[in-house]
Amino acid sequence: MAQARNWRRTLGRILRHRWLDESDAAKAIPPDLLERLARRVAASEKRHSGEIRIYVEAGLPMSYLLRDATPRERALAIFGKLRVWDTEHNNGVLIYLLLAEHAIEIVADRGLSSRVDPGEWQRIVQRMGSAFHEGRFEDGLTQALAEVSALLVAHFPLAQDETNPNELPDQPVMG
Repeated sequence: MAQARNWRRTLGRILRHRWLDESDAAKAIPPDLLERLARRVAASEKRHSGEIRIYVEAGLPMSYLLRDATPRERALAIFGKLRVWDTEHNNGVLIYLLLAEHAIEIVADRGLSSRVDPGEWQRIVQRMGSAFHEGRFEDGLTQALAEVSALLVAHFPLAQDETNPNELPDQPVMG
């Protein structure tokens, strides 16, 4: 009985993830918003030594679904794939959105995560989720970028004459 229930849950999850595609992601985050977000990331990175990446995908790859992987597992994999961990001060941050599950994950590298209470990340995610629930994707992402930027400025500010070499692209990635 439990196996049948698990199979139905897995099948339902697979269908939900396969139902959405790139066009659904583009409706939520259209190209003009991607450009505005890239400009906001670039502006943010002029104030601190961190790097911020945004990754949005409609659904998980089948390999993740078949092994019942969580959105957090995928976010951690993307964190590595985009080399967010590979910054000089170990202060990169990934904002990950999984539309099929309405999941939001923030992954911060060890240089920043060791200085920020986990509850603070959760509060940022909750505020983003509230905005997204109301269909305000740009507002949610803009607010999250501002809050992540404030944390990076607080812990990794640039000196007055210092510049932040752009170690990672500013453009959000649509997976």
